[in-house]
Amino acid sequence: MSAPRSIVVQTAEAVRKGERTAVEVCEESLARIERHDGALNAFLYVDREGALEAARRVDEARAKGEPLGPLAGVTIAIKDNLCTRGVPTSCASKILEGWRPPYDADSVERLRAAGAVLVGKTNLDEFAMGSSTENSAFGPVKNPWDLSRVPGGSSGGSAAAVAAGLSQASLGSDTGGSVRQPGAFCGVTAVKPTYGRVSRYGLIAFASSLDQVGPFTKSVRDAARLMEVIAGHDPRDATSLEREVPRYEAACDEPAKGLRVGVVRSQVEAVEDAEVRAAMDATLDALRDAGATLVDVELPHAKYAVSVYYLVATAEASSNLARFDGVRYGLRVSRDDLVEMVEETRAQGFGPEVKRRIMLGTYALSAGYYDAFYLKAQKVRTLIRRDYDAAFEVCDVVLSPTTPTPAFEFGARTHDPLAMYLADIFTLPPSLAGLPAFSTPCGLTKGGLPVGVQLTGRPFDEATLFRASAAIEARLGLGEHEARAFLGDKA
Repeated sequence: MSAPRSIVVQTAEAVRKGERTAVEVCEESLARIERHDGALNAFLYVDREGALEAARRVDEARAKGEPLGPLAGVTIAIKDNLCTRGVPTSCASKILEGWRPPYDADSVERLRAAGAVLVGKTNLDEFAMGSSTENSAFGPVKNPWDLSRVPGGSSGGSAAAVAAGLSQASLGSDTGGSVRQPGAFCGVTAVKPTYGRVSRYGLIAFASSLDQVGPFTKSVRDAARLMEVIAGHDPRDATSLEREVPRYEAACDEPAKGLRVGVVRSQVEAVEDAEVRAAMDATLDALRDAGATLVDVELPHAKYAVSVYYLVATAEASSNLARFDGVRYGLRVSRDDLVEMVEETRAQGFGPEVKRRIMLGTYALSAGYYDAFYLKAQKVRTLIRRDYDAAFEVCDVVLSPTTPTPAFEFGARTHDPLAMYLADIFTLPPSLAGLPAFSTPCGLTKGGLPVGVQLTGRPFDEATLFRASAAIEARLGLGEHEARAFLGDKA
């Protein structure tokens, strides 16, 4: 195996030099979407005319000698819980079907300003609540590596689109693992930034203290370029912090020699899947070969992360989703009585998983249970963050599996919510601590399914994660083993 091509970087450079036109690049993506998305269902909306118009503007700017942005002509898909002006944004829910926002999310604005061509909106678990993208009101997304398996969730459409080459990059959102877990299942680089590094303005909220926007790409360097574009302070988001954005691409060239990698040995050993364990062992060998030092660390309170997350996140969801009431926008089921209208609108508009989480969160916040559940969960959340603080005293990054298994088959966990929730057992602790965490491909199973390794860093130290991820990619990257081969298209 070898490191994959940096498609984003190479495309932007080719367009800048005039070796390719942005329209050509756009037409290629649109053709692949038309050819393959019927099998994948990765897109909820393809903005063909908007994409071609954006590509033409890039080509016209170059013809006039105007400077081009760092993503000039690069095709990017956007998870459908990020607002896009005049383009449908549904959160994969019947309650917002057909809604067209009057503004762009901050991350979308930054992509447009950088010359990116946005080709459409991708499918997801409804309101980003799920680990398999089986909860979409508009049908599940298929994993391009094996169409009988899930792509992960909730950003399954964004991960599948990049894995299958339908777009050169994409944006997702990560609340408890919704970028990293599908990144592992689909064999692509997936980045969850530090909480506050990327603006949440225009991201339709699920759990406000956890949600973050992050990119999917085929290579670590491509992810670094996207992060340089979307990161930065935004005064419209009260949780956006004023921090200088480093040169993440430069970090990809720094050697891993001397890097201290903290291995969460209990999490690695807890993995029962032999092929995931083998991929973890290969990753540790690769880092050792690159000159990194491995040290064992422990996160004593990580075992409570699932319980804590499904109290904190559902409580915040019950509050955030109260705004969808049929009064201001989205679905409205007509009834003579206002209360009946709201009840019927929400009953018909929300799917089963969203209703389950709203009810769990409302219960946790109710009188008599707030202290016992929600407040206690927040206290344990603090302990999880302190565990990481202690680990970072002896290491620079923390390593664990991204997921306990490769992608599972459709229907395997839909009737057991707890089994589904446990798919995120390793991605939840960094989310609760607000830390940056990446999933980097580190191998394939004998059956040809990708495996990902998770690296977690100190607050706002994404640069070190790019450095470590690049070292893993150079030795274990999937290279030309691309998911598009599984669609019968090797071109």
